[in-house]
This record gives sequence, C-alpha cells and structure tokens, in this order.
Amino acid sequence: MRISFIVGGITLIILGILGFGIYKVMQNPPGQAILSQPINASDHILGNPSTAKISLVEYGDYQCPACGFFHPIVKQLLQEYGDRMVFAYRHFPLPQHRNAAEAAYAAEAAGKQAQYWEMHDMLFEHQKDWETASDPTNIFNGYAEQLGLDLAKFKTDATSGEVRSRIQADTQSGKNSGVDSTPSFFLNGAYIRPQSHEHFKQLIESALNS
Repeated sequence: MRISFIVGGITLIILGILGFGIYKVMQNPPGQAILSQPINASDHILGNPSTAKISLVEYGDYQCPACGFFHPIVKQLLQEYGDRMVFAYRHFPLPQHRNAAEAAYAAEAAGKQAQYWEMHDMLFEHQKDWETASDPTNIFNGYAEQLGLDLAKFKTDATSGEVRSRIQADTQSGKNSGVDSTPSFFLNGAYIRPQSHEHFKQLIESALNS
C-alpha cells in the first residue's frame, strides 16, 4: 500500500508493510542523491568488489521496521545476482529508536570476532524480541552466546570507543550523502527508493543495462 500527500511542498509517502500495521514516512530523495563515500575496505561487505557490476549500499537502523522488511529482500537479491553484485551495510541509527544504537554496537562487537553478518541477520530476524526492551543488553549478550562468541570480549567491544566511533563515522558519511531516513539505498552511487523485491530488481536490471 502506498499513499502520497503533499505537506508544505514536500511529497510524503507512507508505505504499508505487508499487513503488519507498520508504516514508514519518507521524504523526497536526499538533496545530493549521490553517495559521498564509495564502498571501501573499511565497510562490511558481501560479494566480490572485483567482479561486481552492481554496488549496493544501505544506510540502515536495526530497529527500523522498513529496514527489517527489506532485509530478506536484499539477501534474496544477493543470491540472485551472485558475483555481479556487492553489498555494504552502514549504520544509521535514528534517535527516535532507543535501542538502535545498542544494536549497532552489538553487530560491530560481533564483527570483532568475525561474525558481523551472523549478528546482523539475528538482529533483524528477531527485531520484535528486543525493539521495545527497556534494556536490550542481556538479549544481545544472549545472541552472542548463541553465536559462540567470547562473551567477555563481546561485552568489552560493545562498549568501546572504537565501536562507537565506527557507528558515528557511518552516520556522518550518510549525512554527507543527504541521508535522513532509513533504509536509504544507493545503487552504483545513486540514491534509489525501491518499493518491493520486483521493483528492486527492475532498478538493478536498469543499472546493469545502462
């Protein structure tokens, strides 16, 4: 379901997500509409940059319902396009989501033990279990234990200045690209607004053929 209306000259779009009663309000594309920082060695990456013809960057928030909606879609696209596609996820926790930053810290702490993507998937797949928790720390510690991580190291890394600086750097690079909502996707450096799996594929095919 897509409903558009105009407020003060800005077109707002409300997306209804698969009957879950979750809605996302997004403004027009960022002013720049161009990715300020291309995928680089510091990113968390899926795919092979040396063979990929398509690069996809997502600025996301683990507590964002729309990000949770697109998570399995992105995974499916990665399977469908294989070596032709490389994907990078960058953190952009929104201030209105009280547990989003803590979730990002947990993902980065797991990354310190080479299990970033495993924690990334777990956070999205179990979003409903922790999004409204008054303190999600114990839940995230439980995820770390399920992944077989060194729990003491995980706890230390999750509260480290290095991890916080990483989240801040991702967020700033998003702001430099005009990002102000999540998920924000950049396909080959250009801002896109996919509405579904099929629409996402159309955008990718267009980029492949251009």
